[in-house]
Amino acid sequence: MSKNTVSDRFRKVDVDEYDENKFVDEEDGGENQLGPDEAEVDSLIRSYPFRNLMGALQAVLKNPPINTKNQNVKEQTEGLVLKVLSSFKTSDLEKAVQSLDKTGVDLLMKYIYRGFERPSDNSSAILLQWHEKALSAGGVGSIVRVLTARKTV
Repeated sequence: MSKNTVSDRFRKVDVDEYDENKFVDEEDGGENQLGPDEAEVDSLIRSYPFRNLMGALQAVLKNPPINTKNQNVKEQTEGLVLKVLSSFKTSDLEKAVQSLDKTGVDLLMKYIYRGFERPSDNSSAILLQWHEKALSAGGVGSIVRVLTARKTV
């Protein structure tokens, strides 16, 4: 026979604590993120006689404004990344993507998808070329990580 218990301890658990829609982001401190240094990136793009585009790509991906809520900073960084990506020759794309680590490829993929959201003159063609190379380097997992990430660039 079963025993009749009058325990009500199970009723004191707050089940709303585990609700997905009640997510609170614990990582703050994004107010001070200003994104990559625009002067440094511009100097690397325009350095004469040898343009250091690999260095510019590394510099533009160095300090992404992921935690900031300031949309102006995010839009300026997006424009700067697009400027760097459009400076590359098609033959140098694969070498540039191969120089990035896994997190760099994922960050590049985030900027590619951000660029797809608001296309400008010829940006979609450039971004598609970069997407092809980033996909071959990062695989489908990179796309999944970017599309499921809560924090955007």
